[in-house]
Amino acid sequence: MGVAGEPISPVRSRERFLLGEPVESGVRSPILHSWERCRLLGLSPDQTELPYRDDFDPDSRLVRAAEPVLDQLAARFAGSRMNVSLADAAGTVLQRRFGEPGLARSLPPIQTVPGFVFAERFAGTNGIGLALAERRLVQVYGAEHFAERSQSNACCAAPVRNQLNGLVEGVLCFGYPRSDEDPELTALIRRAAHAVERRLTEQTSLRERALLRSYLDARARAHADGRPAGADGAFPHAVPHPAAEPPGALLDPRDESVLKERAAELISSTQRAAVEVILLHGRRATLLSRPVTSGTGIEGIAVEAVLTDGEPPARHAMALSTVGAAPAATPAPPAAAAPPAPHPPPGPLAAPAAGRNGAGPDRDHPGGASPRLVLVGEPEVGRYALAARRRLELLAEAGTRIGTTLDVHRTARELAEAAVPGLADYVTVDIPEAVLRGEEPSDAPGTVRRTVVHGIRDDHPFRPEGSPVELRPGTPHLRCLADGKPVVEPDLAAGGWLARGPDRAAAVGGHPVHSLVAAPLIARGGLLGVAAFYRSEDPAPFADDDAWLARELCARAALCMDNARQYTREHTLALALQRSLLPHRLPDQGAVEVAHRYLPAESGVGGDWFDVIPLSGTRVALLVGDVVGHGLHAAATMGRLRTAARNFAELELAPDELLTHLDNLLVRLDREEGGESDTGSTGIVGATCLYVIYDPTTRECTMARAGHLPPAVVRPDGSVDFPELPAGPPLGLGGLPFETAGIDLPEGSTLVLYTDGLVEDRHRDIDAALEDLRRALAHPGRTPEDTCRSVIDAVAPEHPEDDIALLAARIHTLPAERIAAWDVPADPACVGEIRAAATRTLAAWGLEEPAFAVELLLSELVTNAVRYGGEPIQVRMIHDRTLICEVSDGSSTAPHLRRAAGTDEGGRGLFLVAQVSQAWGTRYTPRGKVIWAECALDAA
Repeated sequence: MGVAGEPISPVRSRERFLLGEPVESGVRSPILHSWERCRLLGLSPDQTELPYRDDFDPDSRLVRAAEPVLDQLAARFAGSRMNVSLADAAGTVLQRRFGEPGLARSLPPIQTVPGFVFAERFAGTNGIGLALAERRLVQVYGAEHFAERSQSNACCAAPVRNQLNGLVEGVLCFGYPRSDEDPELTALIRRAAHAVERRLTEQTSLRERALLRSYLDARARAHADGRPAGADGAFPHAVPHPAAEPPGALLDPRDESVLKERAAELISSTQRAAVEVILLHGRRATLLSRPVTSGTGIEGIAVEAVLTDGEPPARHAMALSTVGAAPAATPAPPAAAAPPAPHPPPGPLAAPAAGRNGAGPDRDHPGGASPRLVLVGEPEVGRYALAARRRLELLAEAGTRIGTTLDVHRTARELAEAAVPGLADYVTVDIPEAVLRGEEPSDAPGTVRRTVVHGIRDDHPFRPEGSPVELRPGTPHLRCLADGKPVVEPDLAAGGWLARGPDRAAAVGGHPVHSLVAAPLIARGGLLGVAAFYRSEDPAPFADDDAWLARELCARAALCMDNARQYTREHTLALALQRSLLPHRLPDQGAVEVAHRYLPAESGVGGDWFDVIPLSGTRVALLVGDVVGHGLHAAATMGRLRTAARNFAELELAPDELLTHLDNLLVRLDREEGGESDTGSTGIVGATCLYVIYDPTTRECTMARAGHLPPAVVRPDGSVDFPELPAGPPLGLGGLPFETAGIDLPEGSTLVLYTDGLVEDRHRDIDAALEDLRRALAHPGRTPEDTCRSVIDAVAPEHPEDDIALLAARIHTLPAERIAAWDVPADPACVGEIRAAATRTLAAWGLEEPAFAVELLLSELVTNAVRYGGEPIQVRMIHDRTLICEVSDGSSTAPHLRRAAGTDEGGRGLFLVAQVSQAWGTRYTPRGKVIWAECALDAA
C-alpha cells in the first residue's frame, strides 16, 4: 500500500483496474480511457496473438513518402536499441527500422516482421493503437501497456496526416527500453511525422504538375500539327502565337473568383460537362471540363473557360490565366520546365501566365471566342478543396445562426441546426441541469440532460429530449469532457463503447450511425456540456478536419451558451428577488375584493410592484408603481420603495403627502448612489406610482399619481372610464408638488390599476391599447379574477418588453346600520352618556361580550378629547371584521404612550387602551385628528 498523499504507481493502478477497483489517480487520462476501451472490447492482458495481413501494399504512397525519413532515423539511432515502425491507418505495420541491426534477429516476429496489426482493438493499449485512437502524439510506458508482453518497453507514436483532407494516413512509432527514455524523442518524432506529411503533399503537387504538363504538351502538339487532338488526349483548340493575346482575355477579379469556384466543383464531380456561368456586366462564360492523363498514367480533369459575349471594363482588367494559383505554383512551358518548389501549395493548379502557350482566337468558337485553362487537377484533390470551402461557408453561416437569443436551450438547438446536414446527419447536445438553470457548471458532470436531438430524419434512434443521460467511462462523450478536446471515432463498430453508450439504439435499426465526433462545450474555463455529431447516411467517416470544424462550432456555441447561462442566472435571481418583494398573500380586509397579476419582461426583470395596505377605519390603500430600468438594481429599488410606502401608509398620510415622502426618499437614494458612480453604480433613474385610498363607509376614493397612468373604473353597468387625475411628476425629480383628487364610487364598481407595460409597446399606439383595455373591461358582473384574466389575454403583449403589474379591486360599501356616531359636547359629564349609548348599540348588534372593553376604551378616549382636544368632538363605532372605536376632535395634538411613575396621578389611560385593544393609533384630518382603537368581536 502506498504512502498517503503519494501517487499510486502505474503497476499498482493497472492491477487495481484489472481487478475492477476504481482508479482515481496515478494514471494519465488517455491511458485510462484506453484501458476502459480494452475492457469493453473484452481483451485479455495475456493475449499474445495479433492478426497478420499479407495483402498490404509495400510500395504505397505512404511508404514511398516515409522511406527517406525512416532511413534518416535509422542512421540517427545507429547502435542503439531503438526500433522505428511505420503503420497505416488501420494499425498494420508497413516498415520497420532498427538502430542495432542485430535486434531484428533476437526479437519475435511480431516485433520485427511487417504485416502485424497493432490497432487498439487487437493489441490493447500500445503506441500505434493509442495514436490512432487519440489522433495525437502519445507516449506509453511499461505498465501502461495493456498486454503483458509489452510491460518492459516504452514507445512514442505520432499520427501522420494527409495535409489536404486532414485524414490520418498512418502512424510513426518509436519503440525502446524504458531505461532509454529521452525527453527529445517527442520533438524528434513530431518533426519526423511532419517530414512524412510534407513528402505526401509533394507527391500530390507533382501529380498535379504532371497533369498540367500533359495538358500543355497536348495543346502544343495540336497547334504544331494544325489538327484536332485525337487519341493522344490533346484538345481541338488552336494555340496562337503569344503576341496574339485578345482583349477578351481580361476579367474582373470577382469574375475570376466565380470561375475558380465553379471549376473546383467540376473537377470534384469527375464528369465531362459544360456549364454556363453568368459574370459581371452582362458577360457570360462557358466552363468545359475534360479528362486529361499524364505520361505516368495519372488521371485528372482540366477546366477551360470560353467567354461568349460582352467586353470587360478596362479599369478592372486582369488576365484570366492567373486565376487560382500563386506565382510559385505556376510551371513554365514544357520546353523549359522548371523543377517544382520544395514545398509547393497543394490543390488544383491554374493555367500558366498570360502569353505562355495561352489560347488565342479560336475559329471553332463563334465570334472568335478563345478557350482558356482555368484549373487542372485530380478529382479527389478538387473534392478536398471544395469540402474545405464548404466548411468555411458553414462556419460563416453558423456565426449568424448561433446565439440569436439569450437562451441556453435555443442556442444548443441552433448549434445542431447549423451542423446538419453540412457536417453531420444527427447531432445530440447534452447539458447538465445546473447549466440549464443558470448555475455555475461543475468540473465533472456525471448525469446530464438530453437538451437537443436534431437530424435529417425525425425517427432518430437517440434518447429523446428531456431525458437524463449518464456519461459512463470509456465513452467518447466522457473522454472529450475529461481531456477538453474533441474525440473522433471514425468506425463505431470497432469502438466497443456503443453497447454501453448513452444511445445504444443508434447501432441498430434502419439507419445505424457509423462515425462520431464528440466535442466539449467549454467557455471561460467552464464545462457546459457535450455535443455529439453522428454520421449515418453519409458513408464518409469523420476525420480530423471534421473534428476541427466541430470544435469551432462548439466553441462559438459554448460562448453564446455561457452568456445565456449568466443571463439566466441573473434573470432568475432578479425574478426571485422581485417575487420575494411582492406580496405573497394579500391581507384580510372587507373594503375590496382583489385579484392581481405580475408578468416579468422577456428582456429582464423590471421594477413593477403592487400592494394592498389595510388602513384604520376599514379603509384600504391600493398601490401600483414602476421603477425605471431592469435587473437586480431595479428590483432592489422596487423593494425599497414598497417598504417605504407601507411605512408611510402606516402614518395615515394622505395620497399626495405619501408621494411627496417617496419622492424625497428616491432623491436621497439617488444622491447616495450617484456618489458611487466611480465604482460602476448607475444610480436610480426614477419611478412612477399611483396611490389610492378607498373608504367603504363613505364610498369615497381619493388618489394621487406621480407620472403614472390613471386607473380604469368599471361601473356596475359595465361602462368604463379613466378618471382625469393631476399627472404629477415622476418620483425622483424632487421639489415638485403632487395633487389629490377624489371620486365617489357606487357599490360593485371595480378599480383597475396597472403599469405601463400593459399598454405601452413599440409595436402599437398607446391610445389603441387603452381602447383595447376599455373593451376588455366593459363587462358587468365580472369577478376581479375574471377581470385580470381577460385583460391579460386581450391586452398584454405576446412578448412583453416591460414588466406588467395588474391589480383589480371590486369595492364594497359598509352598510349604514353597521355604523354608529355621536356628537360629544366638551363636558366631562357626558362621558357616561356615551358609554350607555355604546352599550345599547352593541346589544343591538349582538355584541355583548366586548361591551366592557368598549366602555373602558371610550371612557379614556372621550375624556382625553374633552380635556385636551378641541371641538367638534365626535365618537364613531364601526362593526366590521373587528369592532372599531374612533374619537375625533379639532386639535392636531396627538397623545403618545408613556410609562407613568408610581407617584403620577395620570398618564395611564393610553396604556390601558393599548392593553385592551388589539391595535390603536392616530390619523390626521383636515379638521384635526382621529384616535382609533380596534377590538376583537369576542373580546371580554
